[in-house]
Amino acid sequence: MAALTGILLRPLLALQEARGRLFAWVPVFLGCGIAIWFGLPFEPALPFYGGCLTGIAAMIVLHRVGPELAHPVLVVLGCVLVGIVAAGLRAHLVAAPMLEHRYYGAVQGRLITVDRSRSDALRVTLDRVVLQDLDPAKTPRLVRISLRGQEVSLDPGQVILLTASLAAPDGPTEPGGFDFRRMAYFQQLGAVGYSRSPVLLWEAPAPGTQVINRLRSDLTRAMIAAVPSEAGAFATGAMTGDRSAISLDTVQALRDSNLAHLLAISGMNMAFITAFVFALVRYGLALVPPVALRVNSKKVAALAAFAVALFYLMLSGANVATVRAFLMVCVMLGAVLFDRRGLSMRSVALSAMILLLAQPESLLEPGFQLSFAATVALIAGFSALDRQILRERLPRWLMPVFTLVLTSLLAGVATAPFAAATFNRFTDYGLLANLLTVPMMSVLMAAGAVAALLAPIGLAAPALWVMEQAGAWILFVAHWVAGLEGAVTPIIRPGPWVMPLITLASIWVVLWRGPARWAGLAPIMLAVGLWVFAMRAPLLISSDGVLVGLLGTEGRALSAAQGAGFSAESWLQGDGDLSLQTEAYQRTGFSGPKGARVFAIDGWRGIALGGKVGAQAFSAACAQADLVIMPAAIAPVESGAAGCIVIGRKMLDQTGSLAVSVQQGRLTLTPTRDTQRIWMAQKPIWQDRSFAKPNAKLAHQ
Repeated sequence: MAALTGILLRPLLALQEARGRLFAWVPVFLGCGIAIWFGLPFEPALPFYGGCLTGIAAMIVLHRVGPELAHPVLVVLGCVLVGIVAAGLRAHLVAAPMLEHRYYGAVQGRLITVDRSRSDALRVTLDRVVLQDLDPAKTPRLVRISLRGQEVSLDPGQVILLTASLAAPDGPTEPGGFDFRRMAYFQQLGAVGYSRSPVLLWEAPAPGTQVINRLRSDLTRAMIAAVPSEAGAFATGAMTGDRSAISLDTVQALRDSNLAHLLAISGMNMAFITAFVFALVRYGLALVPPVALRVNSKKVAALAAFAVALFYLMLSGANVATVRAFLMVCVMLGAVLFDRRGLSMRSVALSAMILLLAQPESLLEPGFQLSFAATVALIAGFSALDRQILRERLPRWLMPVFTLVLTSLLAGVATAPFAAATFNRFTDYGLLANLLTVPMMSVLMAAGAVAALLAPIGLAAPALWVMEQAGAWILFVAHWVAGLEGAVTPIIRPGPWVMPLITLASIWVVLWRGPARWAGLAPIMLAVGLWVFAMRAPLLISSDGVLVGLLGTEGRALSAAQGAGFSAESWLQGDGDLSLQTEAYQRTGFSGPKGARVFAIDGWRGIALGGKVGAQAFSAACAQADLVIMPAAIAPVESGAAGCIVIGRKMLDQTGSLAVSVQQGRLTLTPTRDTQRIWMAQKPIWQDRSFAKPNAKLAHQ
């Protein structure tokens, strides 16, 4: 019995010995609680949160009166419960209307931001929205509209009027895919759409409104006017976060060369700008002896760098990666002010805690995952090296090169699984591209800061020229690397347990001390195996029924050459396929005319109807097929028609996008809408998930 007790107490004793190093685990278990909340198969009600709060109170009481040996376990449980409550609280605090039905008509709103869509169209985001004949209580707080075929000059703060087609943000394109509707809910984005009508200026910007957005727009225009080139557009995007002037070709080259992170204002950009300001102020004060002898130039420089970092945060739009970088900068500069060590796992953990408690949904966003993975890997990697030994073994001139290579290697390895899982691709020459461009990025940021300082006296031109040359070099490398054969390797989308296993096991390897840390390699290897042998759905149907994708020997064949383009791109990327929709349309798998595409899946005959002939062809299609897919609502089946299973608008409105397979001879549906959560449309959830082959006179709708 004593031996058994000793075995059971061994983990608790190990935790007790690790006291002082456990703070870094707090955001990990906060994140676990947040992940549990997002994964719940139901929407929690008030009694659920009451139970969680009671549990938190119980953990606090037990921590005060219970044995010290149990303290780590109590903290773990408390953090998980706090994460659950934080996620639920945030979800209810940001609640805003989402468009309930499709809308076409006049849209009036105040312009907040201007950027570009995936199709390279100019895109505007509006608040203070007014929709014709729609109750203000049901009007979305924010609306995003792509301006197709228009290149207009717009300023934040303007009230504009246009005619647009709008709909609520759609859910995942397939079960387990990224949920754009959930992300939009937490951004209070209630409708997205497009417009081909002219944009009319209804009202000029009111004084004192949208100051930061207008400043960003003014700075962008001034920089583009001074540096009117693609390199200038890139440099401007890196400095201000406004990427509306960057072409789609450049964005694609940056993605294919693993340099897109240079445009995402995150740790690198924030570090460059704050380090430059810190050095400029500190060494500038040192050049003035009367000042240097009377003030602590290091702390004055820290205060100046903090002010610049705060301004840069607001100017860039404060996305997740930028907020994380700003928090890290605050911790490091605070350490300088209080004479403490700035860069450590504790500072990373503190930043993660603040961000997770303030924005729990950021846990599911690629920006959070990539930025924290890179930061943790860099701190752990450099902490594992004895710098003194390195200085003794390596020449002084080689240290910067070694640091650059090691930084790129550590960050690349740490972010590779998350980038591959998110973007379904691996950039084979990404390390080379980063080694060639990261030093030049520091030049670009420094030149941009100098240009901002000299602009008021009209001497910014030389600094802007340097900035443009740095941007030109980065774009040259991006296009060259992206054009190399084999620059991009497609990666299949991982299953639901792969990334949680990789993340938690990697955290264990990094944070734990002692031989037990290497036990984390086993779940990592298991996750890689699950990823390699991940299975893809044999049949996918878009949420509007316009597009059907059938997996075959050549890859996924698509039923249409155009339409539902985002779903097509997402499906192909998830398959690890870099083909275009038009190429997938040419593959074998579908036959027949555009309005009635015939296919087969494991002995089931199917027809995907579409276009103007869809409704008229239904009876004939149902007579010859077991499964009929229609993009529009249909009338009841006429008497005498052959029986078939119908996947139409009635079903798709309740299921969202569908994955379809045949199991033991029965047609099995896996919907994306299988639980009722707060960010979903308040509609019934389709209950029938399995169908037998229909008999001759049986129809199911």
